[in-house]
This record gives sequence, structure tokens and C-alpha cells, in this order.
Amino acid sequence: MPDRMRRVVVTGMGALTPLGNTPDAFWEGMMRGESGAAPITYFDASAYSTKFACELRGYDPLAHFNRKDARKLDPFAQYALVAVEQALEDAAMDPGSMPQAARDRVGVIFGSGVGGIQAFNREANKLRDYGPRRLSPFFIPMLIPDIISGHISIRHGFRGPNYCLVSACATGSNNIGDALMLIQRGTIDVAICGGSEAAVSEMGIGGFNAMRALSTRNDDPQGASRPFDKTRDGFVLGEGAGVLVLESLEHAQARGARIYAEVLGIGMSADANHITAPDPSGEGAALAMRNLLEDAQLTAEDVDYLNMHGTSTLRGDIAETRAVKQVFGEHAYRMNVSSTKSMTGHLLGAAGAVEAIAAILAILHNRVPPTINFQTPDPDCDLNYTFNVPQERTVDVAVSNAFGFGGHNTSLGFRTFDA
Repeated sequence: MPDRMRRVVVTGMGALTPLGNTPDAFWEGMMRGESGAAPITYFDASAYSTKFACELRGYDPLAHFNRKDARKLDPFAQYALVAVEQALEDAAMDPGSMPQAARDRVGVIFGSGVGGIQAFNREANKLRDYGPRRLSPFFIPMLIPDIISGHISIRHGFRGPNYCLVSACATGSNNIGDALMLIQRGTIDVAICGGSEAAVSEMGIGGFNAMRALSTRNDDPQGASRPFDKTRDGFVLGEGAGVLVLESLEHAQARGARIYAEVLGIGMSADANHITAPDPSGEGAALAMRNLLEDAQLTAEDVDYLNMHGTSTLRGDIAETRAVKQVFGEHAYRMNVSSTKSMTGHLLGAAGAVEAIAAILAILHNRVPPTINFQTPDPDCDLNYTFNVPQERTVDVAVSNAFGFGGHNTSLGFRTFDA
């Protein structure tokens, strides 16, 4: 363990989202206030209570993989591998030109909340219709969430710590947080981290419908994800992947890397309340944000923008609003907050990573992404939610919240890089 924690910076980003399949396209879609929601095309959803989702647009697996490899990879793994390639290229990092000793200092900490649910759907249908002898020998590797980090490591020869954290909708944030801590303590120099999800499937939609968690606004898919609006009726399921390349500051400077932002810290907590419902008091979420401020050595007044978890559920949006007020006091009304899930839908295990990218881009552009689809005020949601249009403002410090079933809470902090 070093005498002091090393500073950690972001040098590469990759993203596949319902608004666009690069970080730049994702940002441009947010600035236009677009919704990624549309009727489901992956299967016949006519019998389902929810008939729409935020699917990826224009994604063709055969543009990235040969037919044989594409069949061996569930979409959640495909999305991750494509986004990793983007992030490595963005970071000007060519694994093939790195000596093995350097690749031994690269960790891959990458997760999925659900894993290969589309493979599960397909193989379960085979089992029912044809019996066990028709199951694919690749079924289990396609299913397990940790297979992404394995694929990334194998493809690029990264032999540092390699694992997957699963914490439901906080997965992406927790994987970034672990990567941060490994670099801070000197275990590795570089981390490839984030989350991926491809849960738009019969089992995914059907399961969340059974919980009554999804919006059923089938007559208006694009207006269905409406965080903090009084008429909200549930979240919209999305899919995609978000990847960050993190490096120690010394490593990044030694190779002349472009630095997007500094990662300041992570705060974590548990609601200890219910397997799916948030603590209505907001105390668990507030604890995570307080822990972040302490870890990052920030005051509440330092924060300019908070990317809220903001899923568009009745209880969740109120609980998070209460938590923000507990932590930030009067400053809660001066800083900007927003929920980009109003545009992307909820990417589950990828949400924290994709929304971390949104927070970093807000710092880079000094612009706050909007919360779209607002029409009817909710007296229990009264913060500065940046409704419907983006807002220009200086963003030096941005925070991203992610909360998951099981009561998992994470908050990540980012700041404009200052050498």
C-alpha cells in the first residue's frame, strides 16, 4: 500500500446507448432531448402489459463479429466488447503494442446486473421443445455475468485483477468504484471498467411486468419515462453498455494521454429496508452521498451537477429527492440535477456506467443534460431537475447516483482535471 492514495483520471470512454452508439452520439441525443423508447422489435410483445422499450438503434453484430462468434456471445457481452474497443481507441491505448509486463498491470472490472438473459430465453425454449440434448455447449458461458471481464482479458492479454461485481442497477457504478480503489492503492495502473446489459427480452419484460415496475404507457412510448412528473407510472427498460478507461495520474501523464476528468471517490451504503422498494426516508441513499463527499474531500456546495438515479417510479423518485435534500440542504435547490433515464430508459447494470459518462461529458461541455417529458409538477419532487431542455452552466464537480434492488446504493464523484 502506498503512503498516499494515487490520483485517478479518465482517459477513455465507450458507449452503446438507445440514443447513439458512441459517447458523442449519446451526448448529442441528450442535448436534443430525444427519447430512445419505441415499440419492441426483438420479439412479439402483443401479449405483454408493456409493449415498448429503449432498444439500441442501428446495432449490427455482424459489423463487429463474424457469424460464428456472434452466435457464441449473448448481446450483453457483444455490447461490452464493442464499447471496450471504442474506449481503448479513445484512450489511444493499443494493447497489442504494450509489453506483457504493462498488460499485467491492467485490470478488468466489468459487470452486468442480469447477464445473458437472451441466451437463457433461447435455450429454455430449446429445452422445452426439443429436450436437453439440443442445449448449446456455450449456454453457461453466454449466461454468466462475469464472462464479459473474461472475454476482455482474453482478447487483449490483460492479466491484472479480473472480475465482475453484481449489484443490480448499481453494478456499473460499483465496478467503476472498485477499479478506482485498485488504482488508488497501487494494485494496478490501468482499469477497464463499467457495465453492460441486454435485458429487453420475453423474460426481462415479463418479469418486470410481473413486479409492476414498468411503465405501461403503450400509447406514448417516447413520453413514458418521465422522472419526477406526477403522472409517472414506472420505468422504461433500456439496454447498452458504458466503459471507462481509468489510469493513475502518473501513468496517464507518462504516456501523454488526454485526460477527460478526475475520479474523486465513491460512496456506498445499503438501505437495509426491502429487496426492491427504496427506503422511503431516503436515509440509505443519503448515506451513500455523504460517504462520497467524505471520500472525495468535497463539501456539499462544491457539487454543480447531480445525475440522479431517477428511474420514473413513484416511490423511487420521491425517496431520492428526500435523500438529496438531507445531504445538500439549501444547496440542493442551487445545483442542477437531472435524470438521463428520461431519454435512455433504465439500463439496469449498465446504467451507472453510462450515466457516469453523462456526468463526465457535462463537465467537459459545461452543460447539464435535461430530464425530458415533464408536464405535471409533483409537490414531493421540487428540486432543480433541468426539465425538458439542457442548461448551460459551469460544471466543475459532477456526481452520479445509482441504486439497485437489494438496497445497494452508490455515488461516484468526478471533477474537472487540474494538474
